[in-house]
Amino acid sequence: MQSVFCGAIMYAMIGFEWTVAKFFWYLFFLFFTLLYFTFYGMMTVAVTPNVSVAQIVGSFFYGVWNLFSGFIVPRTRIPIWWRWYYWCCPVAWTLYGLVASQFGDLQNKLTDEETVEQFLRRYFGFKHDFLPIVAVAIVGFTVLFGFTFAFAIKAFNFQTR
Repeated sequence: MQSVFCGAIMYAMIGFEWTVAKFFWYLFFLFFTLLYFTFYGMMTVAVTPNVSVAQIVGSFFYGVWNLFSGFIVPRTRIPIWWRWYYWCCPVAWTLYGLVASQFGDLQNKLTDEETVEQFLRRYFGFKHDFLPIVAVAIVGFTVLFGFTFAFAIKAFNFQTR
């Protein structure tokens, strides 16, 4: 079992630099992203009257999160009046954390005058120095979804008499 887990981690990290810090940043973002998606699903079931409504609400937010994550349209190209939602989107923080932790400090040349780090700052707006704040945001989303689930399970009662 342990070799399968290590093999999956090794496969997922193809193309990444083999440093201890980058490996643990990767595991951190992977773990908390899976955790907040799990808590989000539990939260939507707890705050809605039935599973069908929870699926509709969940699907809507998954689509909006994908749209505003910065993967399809980078933050620097999102219209200024929509950027507030970029910062509210948990998937955007995950993408920021994964890309900035793995590639944000690379000094490899892409062109004669631009390195990988400079490209990420110019095109995506990702800064390697911002990683601690990104980590706090990811943990914050996890805690928010977890506490909202716990509160909704205790406070809401959708049973009819």
